Amino acid sequence: MILYTPLAHNDIFPTEMDAYTGIESVSYKGRTVYAERMQDGSYQIQQLISSDPQDFLNSEFSPGRILN
Repeated sequence: MILYTPLAHNDIFPTEMDAYTGIESVSYKGRTVYAERMQDGSYQIQQLISSDPQDFLNSEFSPGRILN
């Protein structure tokens, strides 16, 4: 099988250590976000997963926002 892609080999086939980033899929206000768990137990939004363009204009889902 040949896979033509601009991605690096490690992006397609991550190793065990590279696969764990501490980022989890979290539901927040009915939307799915990828968020990193902080040491105090809160989450910091890393990425919004949505097919609605209006969600990306909502500041509540901005990357870097802390969820309590």
